[in-house]
Amino acid sequence: MLKPIKLVPDNTNIRFMPWSRVAIIASTIAILVSIAGAVMLGLNFGIDFKGGTLIEIRTEGPANITELRKKIGKLGLGSFELQEFGDPRDILIRFETQPGGEKAQQNAINRVKAALGDKVDYRRVEVVGPKVSGELTKDGIIAVVVALLGVMIYIWFRFEWQFALGAVASLTHDVLLTIGLFAFTRMEFNLSIIAAILTIVGYSLNDTVVVYDRIRENMRRYKKKPLPELIDLSLNQMLSRTILTSLSTLAALLSLYFFGGEVIRGFTFTMIWGVLVGTYSSIFIAAPILIWLGAKLIPTDEEGKAAEVEAARP
Repeated sequence: MLKPIKLVPDNTNIRFMPWSRVAIIASTIAILVSIAGAVMLGLNFGIDFKGGTLIEIRTEGPANITELRKKIGKLGLGSFELQEFGDPRDILIRFETQPGGEKAQQNAINRVKAALGDKVDYRRVEVVGPKVSGELTKDGIIAVVVALLGVMIYIWFRFEWQFALGAVASLTHDVLLTIGLFAFTRMEFNLSIIAAILTIVGYSLNDTVVVYDRIRENMRRYKKKPLPELIDLSLNQMLSRTILTSLSTLAALLSLYFFGGEVIRGFTFTMIWGVLVGTYSSIFIAAPILIWLGAKLIPTDEEGKAAEVEAARP
């Protein structure tokens, strides 16, 4: 009978905590660089956030992107993008908000249609004004902040305050590094990326809670073991589950990234990055912070009752 393949051998004893200080210093530097990049370079906001027009077209045959780009470039519309997605005949055209208000924007749409001719099928036209894009930006920031606060409250009630702060620090680490990635790569930052960031928060939280649950369980079981050793033990016990979950998720995301088309590529790219940094932060950020915050071993029910009796004595 064939034995099951094990990615992580039994009785694995990797020493994570001795490396935690180096990891946290490296992560702190990466966070500062990400914040600096976001402030100095800014994000490459899509029309969802900065306003503009999106036109979806379908050509009769496979689209000639170079020819279409030349035609639209001659119109003087400012910044614009052409993007193939799904079928080779389907093209997304994006261009920035035109000065002059709604009338100027509609005139730009008519000029694009005139330049492309009648043989193109115009499947949808969407205009996002500056007011709407500003509201979307505000709502996106609120969504991320509310998610982090909700996580902190949930972890606080389920565990202890040290665990809550550790989880929020880990999730904030993941979010800031993701924003820094978009600042330096200049990839378009749109509403689908906000959705991906919130999904990263959920994925990373799930990984962190599983690790925390095992740490708390071992805190009750091993009363004399130093906390760094106890955390290493817990991480090694959950390592197989963590690796299998991450690999299976990455396999699905990589398939979507390469074969899912251009429309969801930004979302899947963000998720791939999120799985990697989320797995890292659960081990090297969320876990060692418990040591720094002075988490205490949890007494068993018998020990707790004995302590109460001792405290009640005159």
